[in-house]
Amino acid sequence: MDINNIFSYHAPKKDQPKRYEEIRGAARIFAQILIDNTPASNDQDTALRKLRECVMFANASIAINE
Repeated sequence: MDINNIFSYHAPKKDQPKRYEEIRGAARIFAQILIDNTPASNDQDTALRKLRECVMFANASIAINE
């Protein structure tokens, strides 16, 4: 594991900002679907938190591994 790479700033390169936005946009749509179709509850909160985590890890995958 390259901790120096993991724990450093990665300025966006080339088409990365567009890809980050595409991922966030798709997650935003799915988040709204979750809110519209599930009752407000701890489970809904967890689903939304996990979706947020998914976006963060997807973006990290791009930033750290390219």
